Amino acid sequence: MLLPLLVAATLSVAATTTDLRDLVTAVGGERVRVTSLTDPRHDPHALEILPRQLVALREAALVVRVGLDHEPWLPRALAGITPRPRELDLSRAVVLLGTETPRLRAERAAHVHAFGNTHYWLDPANARPITARIEEALSALAPAERAVFAENRVRFLARLDAGLARWELLLKPFTGMRVVTAHDTWPYFARRFGLTVAATLEERPGVPPSAAYVAQIVARMRAAGVRVIVSEPAAPAALVRRIADQAGARVVMLAPSVGADSEATDYLTLFESNVTRLAAALAP
Repeated sequence: MLLPLLVAATLSVAATTTDLRDLVTAVGGERVRVTSLTDPRHDPHALEILPRQLVALREAALVVRVGLDHEPWLPRALAGITPRPRELDLSRAVVLLGTETPRLRAERAAHVHAFGNTHYWLDPANARPITARIEEALSALAPAERAVFAENRVRFLARLDAGLARWELLLKPFTGMRVVTAHDTWPYFARRFGLTVAATLEERPGVPPSAAYVAQIVARMRAAGVRVIVSEPAAPAALVRRIADQAGARVVMLAPSVGADSEATDYLTLFESNVTRLAAALAP
C-alpha cells in the first residue's frame, strides 16, 4: 500500500496591490496563494468593496498592505472579519519620502499623500527590505517553511540585483535630467535612477489644474529645458498632450503597478518596461 504524500498547507494571503502580490509570491512560492484586492487599471484609493474582496479577506491568514493613506477602504473592509487576519504594513519597512508634507486628515480628500508618498515599491531597491519583512511574516505563520521562504527570497534578489544593475546602466547617461510627472507617483523611481521631478501636472491631488497653473508649468518647463512628461494610464491624456505640445516636450507612458500595462506582467518586467521606455524618451 502506498503512503499518501505529505503536502505542506498553502497559506492564503490578501495583498492590497498587484505589486505586493508579486513580492509575496516571490518569497512564498508554491507555499502561498495570494490575491490582489485591487485592479491596477483602476484607482486603488477609492475601492468599492465587492463580495470577492470580502471572501479573500475572510480566507486570508495575512493581509499585506501599502500603508499610510493608500488604502482608506481597508479598515472598513476588515471591521467585519472574524477572526481578523494578521496585517503587514510594508510602509514600515522602507525610508519614506514626502513625510514633510503637512499632515492632513486622510479622509478629507482622495489620495493626498498626507503621511508620506506611498509609491515606495517604484524604487526596485526597496524590494529588498520589503521581501525581508514578508519573509518574516510568512515564517511566523508557517515556521516549518522558513528555509523555503529564505531560499525563494535569495533567488528573487539575485534576479532583482541583475535587473537593477542593467536599469541603472541604461539610465546613467541621463543622471540629473529633469522631468515633469502627471501625478506624484514617481519620486522613489526618480531618486533611484538619478532623475529630478521638476513638477507635477496636478495642482492638488484629484483636482484638475487651473489655467494659471498650466501656464506656470509650461513656462517652467520651457525655462528649465524639460523635454519629457511622465504620464500613466489614469492620467488625463488630452491635458498631458496639450501641455507637452505647448512646452515642446515628449510624453512617455509608464506603468505605476504590475498589470497596469500589458508589458508589466510582474514586478521585474514592470521596471524593464518602464526603464526602457524612459531611456528612449530622454534620448536626444
